[in-house]
Amino acid sequence: MGKWIRAFALLLVMPSCALAQQAKLTDIIVTNTRDDLLLFMNVEGAFHESIESAVLSGVPVTFSFFVTLHQGRDFWIDKEIADIKFTHTIKYDNLKKEFTVYRSWQKGEPLVTKSIDYAKKRMTEINSFRVAPLSQLEKGKTYQLRAKAELSKRTLPLYLHYVFFFMSLWDFETDWYTIDFVF
Repeated sequence: MGKWIRAFALLLVMPSCALAQQAKLTDIIVTNTRDDLLLFMNVEGAFHESIESAVLSGVPVTFSFFVTLHQGRDFWIDKEIADIKFTHTIKYDNLKKEFTVYRSWQKGEPLVTKSIDYAKKRMTEINSFRVAPLSQLEKGKTYQLRAKAELSKRTLPLYLHYVFFFMSLWDFETDWYTIDFVF
């Protein structure tokens, strides 16, 4: 239990709003292949030094991503095409001195690396995320894609939720970013 408390000692000193103000989505691109609508984006400012310290202390950290896609319709409610939540989780094994990154939307083995910089990059980038099949889109229609990222509030171990219930220690949340396009 001591390592968990040490990991969060720095977080107690830092106001949570400082963490929230720094994170933002960047380099957002919506494109397509022959069959699918794809999303590319990065999260900037997600790894504040207190979060990095917690990871190095063995605390698993999870980022949640939210993506919605709607077809705009005149005189009617927009049609929902996709409403997706996916996660990236980083864990550090202090004995092996390696990071493991799990990306819920990618099948196969998780990424294992000894480089914290590479692990952080994989945590904060989305490349070729499949939003929807093109068969669900109509040519000439207007669409709106929205995206957002946040640090999962469930990251803290259960017993620390009771100790720190009065503080939102890890409030990292980006604004919603919106892209309108015609297919």
